[in-house]
Amino acid sequence: MALGLSGAALVATLGSAPAEAAAEPARSPGWVLKPTGTEARFRGLAAVSRTGAWVAGSRGTVLRTEDGGRSWRNVSPAGADGLEFRDIEAFGEHRAIVLAIGEGEASRILRTEDGGATWTEAFRNTDPRAFYDCVTFLDRRYGLALSDPVDGKYRILSTRDGGRSWHVLPDTGMPAALPGEAAFAASGQCLVGSGPRDVWLATGGGATARVLHSRDRGLNWTVSDSTLPAGDPARGVFALAFRDRRHGIAVGGDYRTGQPSPQAAAVSRDGGRTWRQAHTPPPAYRSGVAWLPHTRSAALAVGPTGTDLTTDGGRTWRTVDPGSYDTIDCASDAGCWAAGEKGRVARLERPSESARPGDPGEPAG
Repeated sequence: MALGLSGAALVATLGSAPAEAAAEPARSPGWVLKPTGTEARFRGLAAVSRTGAWVAGSRGTVLRTEDGGRSWRNVSPAGADGLEFRDIEAFGEHRAIVLAIGEGEASRILRTEDGGATWTEAFRNTDPRAFYDCVTFLDRRYGLALSDPVDGKYRILSTRDGGRSWHVLPDTGMPAALPGEAAFAASGQCLVGSGPRDVWLATGGGATARVLHSRDRGLNWTVSDSTLPAGDPARGVFALAFRDRRHGIAVGGDYRTGQPSPQAAAVSRDGGRTWRQAHTPPPAYRSGVAWLPHTRSAALAVGPTGTDLTTDGGRTWRTVDPGSYDTIDCASDAGCWAAGEKGRVARLERPSESARPGDPGEPAG
């Protein structure tokens, strides 16, 4: 009950506070920055709890906190300065999987079981045609990673042992990719799962921005068209979030600065078979999205120009914070975190939390 009330309380106050009050923690909840001491851009984020989170980003940087962001421990893998981390999946304070992107051997997966004190390389891509973008886990053992199309089809990598070993799945059940189509490594949310078997992947760059869905852990896929902007390499679906097997949200648009994204969000109520454009979408491109835990209709979307809230399952959105973030993730105890450029990491807090003595966080803006 306490967990449910925590999520509901955030929704109630976020939904009732005016957007211009988002930077005033005494009046409304919002993002409170948790200084990391680095200028790395964090597109990889894993929320463990209200007090615990991992972030991964540029120049091979990995940080983690166990005290709500008051302090951060640099647990970057040795010799990883040349890697670009774009996704991270964590299973508590000690175990995590991090994905590096890039062509050929730049795409790698590393794992730790001791809180980042040591890392082991679990996978290194040896195919120069492959470029891995995102990784997701359906449970503590079964995970998938997504590569841009190889020989005209998206490539799926899988693990059955918690990330210790990885194998390429057969592509016989994968539909053909569109000309110019790919996935966006913008927030670690181009490949997401819900439950033990369902997984979805987001596409862009083609004539249509599409969503692919597998009901059998990545072996066979169906495809549907979204309503998001398409027809350009900079446009498409950048992030997905599914509350359960049926209810999903897609966000994206055109990531170029100053370019309009009039249809930046869509919703599905049938597991991704069909998508309906948001009646009032976010006002600009959004790269990350997450359902608020213990609610049935509330979610947050983030991007370089702000954070938007929906309280009706994605039908309508309104901006609640102007700060720049690339990705967002929420833990089961209603601990929500966001991360982005210039070392920015923030936690969603209520006024009483923001005002606690000794908390170094500052209202985000």
